[in-house]
Amino acid sequence: MRRSEKILKGPDASFNRAVYKSMGFSDNDLKKPIIGIANTWSELVPGSYHLRELADSVKRGIYAAGGTPVEFGVIGACDGTAQGNEGMRYILPSRDLIANDVEIMVQAHQLDGVALLGSCDKIVPGLLMAAARLKLPAILLPGGPMQGGPVFDGRSSDLTSLSEGCGMVKAGVLTEDELYELENACGPGCGSCSFYGTANTMCCLAECMGMTLPGGALTPAVYAERRRIAFATGEKIVALVEQGIDAGQIIHEKSLENAVRFLNATGGSTNGILHLLAIAEEAGIDSRAMMEKFKSIGMETPLIVKVNPASPYNMEDFYHSGGVPQVMKELESLLNLDIMTVTGESLGINLQKFREKNVNRNIIKTLEEPFSRFGGIAVLEGNLAPEGCITKPSAIKENMHIFHGTARVFDCEEDAEAAILSGKIHPGNVVVIRYEGPKGGPGMREMYKAMKYLYGMGLSESTALITDGRFSGTNNGCFAGHISPEAAEGGPIALVEDGDEITVDIPAGSITLHVGDDELKKRRQQFIPPKPKYTQGYLGLYSRLASSASRGAVLSLQDKHPQKEKSQP
Repeated sequence: MRRSEKILKGPDASFNRAVYKSMGFSDNDLKKPIIGIANTWSELVPGSYHLRELADSVKRGIYAAGGTPVEFGVIGACDGTAQGNEGMRYILPSRDLIANDVEIMVQAHQLDGVALLGSCDKIVPGLLMAAARLKLPAILLPGGPMQGGPVFDGRSSDLTSLSEGCGMVKAGVLTEDELYELENACGPGCGSCSFYGTANTMCCLAECMGMTLPGGALTPAVYAERRRIAFATGEKIVALVEQGIDAGQIIHEKSLENAVRFLNATGGSTNGILHLLAIAEEAGIDSRAMMEKFKSIGMETPLIVKVNPASPYNMEDFYHSGGVPQVMKELESLLNLDIMTVTGESLGINLQKFREKNVNRNIIKTLEEPFSRFGGIAVLEGNLAPEGCITKPSAIKENMHIFHGTARVFDCEEDAEAAILSGKIHPGNVVVIRYEGPKGGPGMREMYKAMKYLYGMGLSESTALITDGRFSGTNNGCFAGHISPEAAEGGPIALVEDGDEITVDIPAGSITLHVGDDELKKRRQQFIPPKPKYTQGYLGLYSRLASSASRGAVLSLQDKHPQKEKSQP
């Protein structure tokens, strides 16, 4: 018996049927599978702006397949609007609320399955966390990427080009009028941003995991094919309910291994690690085991894809070159092909049906002739990050893979940005931004503007930036984020002082603070934990319950990170 039948069938269910009938549903509607459509539509987020239209196509697909659709709203915030201001503190915490929203609506109404509509940075992982938690039939429909704007600084422009442009205005190489012209043209339409940032990374990883239909990640938002995928998504969620295929059969260790492999092979956003860890937690997989997979898979997986910000090509170019299915064909010998997908068939069978397009080998290479023998994401460990930190070799020029410099320490993002724009950062500096982790931020803000300002000021190839916060998928230059434990938990990053020497060594997988143990012990004795920045509202709650970045920064009732005591020098 379906879940919905348990509350809609028989005399005792008359009240529940009457609730539906008061909204116009018929007896025939209530005999069919009741399929939720979790829609993150809003007029605040470009990647969500067109989801109302796509929801209509999903509904038609559900009706055509013999189901009854019931749509409900889910929150979803825009990372771009929140960049560099107070709003960014809310972005990562919104991910857990999204998962909770979906769980509550699906469970409170005992829905038989759910189609998840979303495109953007924290929205997609929040939806996937809900699917992994619920273990019910579920399918993700991304909204698709937007198209690129006019060429700027050697590549098709996008929304992040404006931040680089601001730095160029400060440096005197771009006028304000030219910046304004770019503002009007760099975002030509709706969709997730046209570069390979966190939004498109997570949509690609969802397809690789088997949670979207083939081609579902990268078909541009404005293409008619996007509407056809939406209709097929509606049909397929009904089929999943009828076949008894749930998200627990799709999201598991093997499919997450494939996602880690894809992330490394394509040089996706460092946030992908944070979100895959969170999804793994929801699926009951130990986060420490996942971190080990990131380290090992990163070392054995070649980098075979380069798109913006690692090359001039954007997501539309990536799509026309075959997108996610083409990359998986190239990686076929390294993937778990027996995993179930939302097509109702295995990944291997899906790839057998894929018709190869005209592959642009400047975008997608082969395993035999990759861009690099090592993956695009790396885990670094050392006395500065005992529980690890994350960097992105594919976004860092090879001559910067080993960087040694002197620390310039800032206790918040804003102070670092002010120092960069006022010319106080010089070649050879390692900019240290701390108290921006999950608890300390709170919310683990992205150090997006700081990196863009370094780029615009001509310092991206002569400085490094490390933080217990995060980075945008579009950042480049030498950086390391997610330093764990974070400063607010007394991690070693809290003990760094101006002038300390720091080495980031990507080939060795290490990050080192060149300060002796005795001096660190002395500093720790003098360390006074800061007071929480928020004690009320959702951020107050998040600050108390957020776990370490090494666990995906998920909400946890544990007061301590399990490795915290071992982490302190």
